[in-house]
Amino acid sequence: MGASETRFIQELVLYAASAALSCLVLFAGLRQLDPNRAASKKALEQKKEIAKRLGRPMIQTNQYEDVIACDVINPEHIDVEFESIGGLENIKEALFELVILPLRRPDLFTHGKLLSPQKGVLLYGPPGTGKTMLAKAIAKESGAVFINVRISNLMSKWFGDAQKLVAAVFSLAYKLQPAIIFVDEVDSFLGQRRTTDHEALTNMKTEFMSLWDGFTTDQNARVMVLAATNRPSELDEAILRRFTQAFEIGMPDQSERAKILKVILKGERAEDIDYEYIASLCDGFTGSDILEVCKQAAYFPVRDLLQDEKKGKQPNGPRALTQSDLLNALAASRKAKRATSEYRFSLQSPPWSRHREQDDDQEL
Repeated sequence: MGASETRFIQELVLYAASAALSCLVLFAGLRQLDPNRAASKKALEQKKEIAKRLGRPMIQTNQYEDVIACDVINPEHIDVEFESIGGLENIKEALFELVILPLRRPDLFTHGKLLSPQKGVLLYGPPGTGKTMLAKAIAKESGAVFINVRISNLMSKWFGDAQKLVAAVFSLAYKLQPAIIFVDEVDSFLGQRRTTDHEALTNMKTEFMSLWDGFTTDQNARVMVLAATNRPSELDEAILRRFTQAFEIGMPDQSERAKILKVILKGERAEDIDYEYIASLCDGFTGSDILEVCKQAAYFPVRDLLQDEKKGKQPNGPRALTQSDLLNALAASRKAKRATSEYRFSLQSPPWSRHREQDDDQEL
């Protein structure tokens, strides 16, 4: 082999090594520029943990499914059951038959198309009535993985990524089925389509609906879209059509408020509570409002303990919660609501009307 041939081979090797090093640097640079790199890494760890908790082998996923995997909740780690929700007995029974049973016993729903499982369920009603709690309880009772869809995770500054992330929601749900795709405040995501909507948001809505239609054709898929909203009138008509079942979670009546109180105070140190009487005083309160009243009442025993300590006494611990504590908390809550309502009214009324009211007060 001559000197020229040896030099040529050396130059070829150097060129190949330089090209390989350039490719490696370029690949590393592109990885650093990947907008989903940190989320993908976190999602991969989350995915391994989910597979371990569910007792399933780790599934093959792409980078977009890894991002959605961060929002997957194991049903065994949900602490909300139907028993922990006071009232709504008829709705809970209907949800068990229409939603939970098909996910838990798919063998009962394979005989014909009429018994196919529900693919879309909507929970609507005023704020604080327990819609999100019901959604978690459905996942817990059915044993389905819970995919909490958040718009912030779907939006991306990179063109086309939003649609791929929406597609990843459904593809991941297929791989983890039985699965529930939950969209809270669905009106903010799938509201009525307007000409002023951003193109990216419009594309996301279209992609979501087309994929939703796609999995409804698979009768054996144990995947369901569950949504909650306070404003069902804001939803797009095409979205409403896809919710084959809708349940109104309204304001609780007196008997339901009493059940809510019993559920909240279960396990607490409480003495001589007349649940029916307290419930009768909570007219117009939601379950969330009643919970806040109970939380405020729980502070009164702590305040009494601190007062005893200032007087030199050494109590063993806070006393039990009593009915008078609930009544005091209820009175404070009503006073706060009244003040808030009056403040809102004063902001809504025009300035001249407020001046007129002040003049009338002075005349009186």
